[in-house]
Amino acid sequence: MAMMRLRREDPRVVGSFRLHRRLGAGGMGVVYLGSDRRGQRVALKVIRPDLAEDQEFRSRFAREVSAARRIRGGCTARLVAADLDADRPWFATQYVPGPSLHDKVAAEGPLTAAEVAVVGSALAEGLVAVHEAGVVHRDLKPSNILLSPKGPRIIDFGIAWATGASTLTHVGTAVGSPGFLAPEQVRGAAVTPATDVFALGATLAYAGMADSPFGHGSSEVMLYRVVHEEAQLGGVPDALAPLIRACLAKAPEERPSTLQLSLRLKEIAAREAQGGLSDVRPPAPRHDQDRPTGRLAEEYADQRTQRRHPQGTPPPRTGSSRPGASRTGSSRAGTGSSRSGSRPAPSRNTTRSGGRTGPRTTGTGRRPANPRLLRQRLFVFVVVTLLVALGIAAAQGCQGPAKGLGGSGVHDVRAVQRAEDPGPGPQS
Repeated sequence: MAMMRLRREDPRVVGSFRLHRRLGAGGMGVVYLGSDRRGQRVALKVIRPDLAEDQEFRSRFAREVSAARRIRGGCTARLVAADLDADRPWFATQYVPGPSLHDKVAAEGPLTAAEVAVVGSALAEGLVAVHEAGVVHRDLKPSNILLSPKGPRIIDFGIAWATGASTLTHVGTAVGSPGFLAPEQVRGAAVTPATDVFALGATLAYAGMADSPFGHGSSEVMLYRVVHEEAQLGGVPDALAPLIRACLAKAPEERPSTLQLSLRLKEIAAREAQGGLSDVRPPAPRHDQDRPTGRLAEEYADQRTQRRHPQGTPPPRTGSSRPGASRTGSSRAGTGSSRSGSRPAPSRNTTRSGGRTGPRTTGTGRRPANPRLLRQRLFVFVVVTLLVALGIAAAQGCQGPAKGLGGSGVHDVRAVQRAEDPGPGPQS
């Protein structure tokens, strides 16, 4: 909200509040930024001098302030103090920082469908609290809605009216802003909570297309269009157009209630938010059917094997028929074995600090021999071999001389026998 310096004619102190800046001026008076002794900031409205002299206006103003005190809701500016008997009656409400809806749309353009739905649902919920207190705002419009960091706030209950009170407006006059007045206000009929629903519909239409649904023109032209012509909602988002058109129905009984409006706008806000998030979709999970088959499957498996098992590490064996044969070898670093094409099995070969390495398997499915055991077996084999060789050699060495002696002895015996046997003599 724009702030201006105080003018020469502006008061410096009103009641217990010190005035610092001028926030704006309207048909009823001037609004100032003030603060109390504790430093609490307020928006303080001082009634115009000509209206202060009107006793009829004073009576209506006193009833409206009494009704505003009953409003309890987070979507309205809380009434802090008021003086109805002062020379110029005034009232102070909680100061709400932030621009008005009118200023924001004028500066930045129309709101998105999701933003309009969020603002509208909060305003409708605030009107529920207002109407439950027996009060009708009667002048709901974009300039009376402040967009605070905590959400939108409804301000300026200066012409609010207690439900059931007789109207004190002069015949032929309409209290409010042309383009946002309901048809019953223009005709001078009784106002009801449906009157604020019409104004809220026109306000949301302005927020969605940055223009009044009844165009522009003089007050008389605008009031005529409100009563006799349909609202122009060409620029309103499609998600909101049917609901806003229902709010702008000419007959009050055809408009939705504030509670129905709040719930419906919350649904639209949630749907629009989900629609905005659906544009960025997370990547779909990879399924088994997405993997290649045939020759491509073999190449795919080889690539995965090369990535998982560097050069020098035995590749995993797949397709074994016996249970446990599909376990692949693990590295000496202690990585666990895994089953081909299935979920990795929990590792049992991890090496703990100060512990010993668990059993490992090779690509053939058998456990590799312990190097120490291999050395022991090799040593035994060599020793046995040497012993056997020595035994054979010793046996051959013993048999060699015996054969030689036996052979020479045989020849000597035969020689002796031939010498002793003279052979057959001559026959006589």
